[in-house]
Amino acid sequence: MTQLESLKKIEEELNDLSEFANSVIQEAETERDLDEIRISLLGKKGKLSNILKNMGKLSGEQRPLIGQKANILKNQLQECLSLRKSRIIEDALKFKIENERVDVTIPPLGTPLGKKHPLLSTQEEIIDIFCGLGYSVENGPEIETDFYNFESLNIPKDHPARDMQDTFYLSNNLLLRTHTSPVQVRYLQENPPPTRIIAPGRVYRRDAVDATHSPVFNQVEVLCIDEGINFSHLRGTVLTFLKTFFGEVPVRFRASYFPFTEPSAEVDVQWKGKWLEVMGCGMVDPMVLEKLGIDSEKWTGFAAGLGVERFCMVKHQIDDIRRFYNNDLRFLEQF
Repeated sequence: MTQLESLKKIEEELNDLSEFANSVIQEAETERDLDEIRISLLGKKGKLSNILKNMGKLSGEQRPLIGQKANILKNQLQECLSLRKSRIIEDALKFKIENERVDVTIPPLGTPLGKKHPLLSTQEEIIDIFCGLGYSVENGPEIETDFYNFESLNIPKDHPARDMQDTFYLSNNLLLRTHTSPVQVRYLQENPPPTRIIAPGRVYRRDAVDATHSPVFNQVEVLCIDEGINFSHLRGTVLTFLKTFFGEVPVRFRASYFPFTEPSAEVDVQWKGKWLEVMGCGMVDPMVLEKLGIDSEKWTGFAAGLGVERFCMVKHQIDDIRRFYNNDLRFLEQF
């Protein structure tokens, strides 16, 4: 095939591609369809790239001509894709408005009864279980000092939890608490052992929002300090709590590390054939007690922490943590 014949063939292929592309783009009904079409036309292994592979058969004078035509076609197709995408979005919005609009002229049928938010009802259930085990509820400030949030809990200056990626720091050595453990320290400063408390509340971390993470979430801390407390008491308490909340489910303890407990463990439950981490726990580090003026030879104890959102998601089979904060009544009215 001569260079002239190769030139004509490539030009014909570009013209055919233009007609074909305009046709399939207009037939796309969803953004996903449109994205697949874009890749098939303009991707690295797309139709346009396959055509341009034959440019090596052209002369030096012919290649710029074909390159110019290919660029013009590429720009036209991108514009066509953009216009079709805008139309698909516009049609979807019109459909949503048409089908979800509220006729304000219809007489009201009465005010529906309100319901508790699933996070609130889950937290109340957790609190009820521990209150039944002899624990009392304590609260503390959400704006904390570095001492209560970190230093008093045996978290050194170079610990990753202090990184700006994790903590919202404010001015004057203040920060938004990253856990409710500071409540335990404040309580022990004013109330000597024996101690059995839980500390529910909001906590804050610099997490990117996705299906399982939120910069604001709810946590419950558990603290037990008494004479002769050992890991068996911790294990028995955790198992009793999980059995009461979830029912009969397999539970396992895995060795872990937390600065303020030693030894430490993470607790998993088996749910739908998979192991899910639901809480962390451990024996309170003697150094934490000594810093508070508590004789660690006489008093020992355990601490545990759990996320309310995780317990609620597992129990109600919710797939996305963001559903809790969207205030969509269609979701909330299910509970």
